[in-house]
Amino acid sequence: MRDRLTIGTRKSALALWQSGFVKDALVAAFPGLRVELLHIVTTGDKTQASNAPMPEIGGKGLFTAELEEALNRGEIDLAVHSLKDLPTVLGPEFVIGAIPARGSAADVLISRSGATLDGLRPGAVIGTSSLRRAAQILNLRPDLKTLNIRGNVDTRLRKLRADGGEFDAILLAQAGIERLGLEREITQVLTDQQMLPAPGQGALAVECRARDAELLSMLRRLHDEPTESEVLAERAFLRELNAGCNTPVAARAVRGAAGSLVFHGRCLTPDGSSLLEVRGEDLAAKAEQLGVRMAQEALARGFRRLCAAG
Repeated sequence: MRDRLTIGTRKSALALWQSGFVKDALVAAFPGLRVELLHIVTTGDKTQASNAPMPEIGGKGLFTAELEEALNRGEIDLAVHSLKDLPTVLGPEFVIGAIPARGSAADVLISRSGATLDGLRPGAVIGTSSLRRAAQILNLRPDLKTLNIRGNVDTRLRKLRADGGEFDAILLAQAGIERLGLEREITQVLTDQQMLPAPGQGALAVECRARDAELLSMLRRLHDEPTESEVLAERAFLRELNAGCNTPVAARAVRGAAGSLVFHGRCLTPDGSSLLEVRGEDLAAKAEQLGVRMAQEALARGFRRLCAAG
């Protein structure tokens, strides 16, 4: 068994928390194992100062490409990602070795005044870098305005609280806020009916080289099968639709009774004016097939027309 591993990580507070979480889990599972963190700057980090929407900069892979390059060169043994940032199709040389138990998949509203979504004034400006979040907010409250905001969690909170700032509220993932111990900042946790999450939101992915059989065996100790079935369905839905981060697509699969999996998918035009929803259920063991079937239903009901209308 290996006695030393190197984890590649971005330097943001949230990325360091995620990598530290995996490091601690590995050390707990394998006493005596030495795990080091190697800081790697990604394209997404280099463009944080820009407020340009992510699809214009590069979309999926913005925060993962350089980590995969380091894996390929053998500089690191594994990389830890927010699963929602990881493309649905990996190169053949890489594999997701573990998906730990999921945190909250929900989105949260953090407002300057303490107002909830229903209480925000008409014309209030909501900051988000996600087309999915923007479209769903505009579907609920077409009187609001959305404005792109980039940066790490702390940066976005500073922009919200700044004197004379342009944002009345921002939208973030609950899991990230909780992992940083910032629960006190949350004004409102949004329900799935209000704001369906991104596929894989709240889950982590531990990526490694596909040929590293020994490490893959070790990583199974960190893996959570209920979480895996949920995110398999969600990511299959996204992959089958061939929808990247330039298309507002949301999905949530939840384990039900007796080994079942309940799926809810949502597709919107970017302005939130049109919406298509699909729902289904199957055995958790058929998670990927369920996601594909739900995507095929969305396509049959006009997903491409919805995209064209946007």
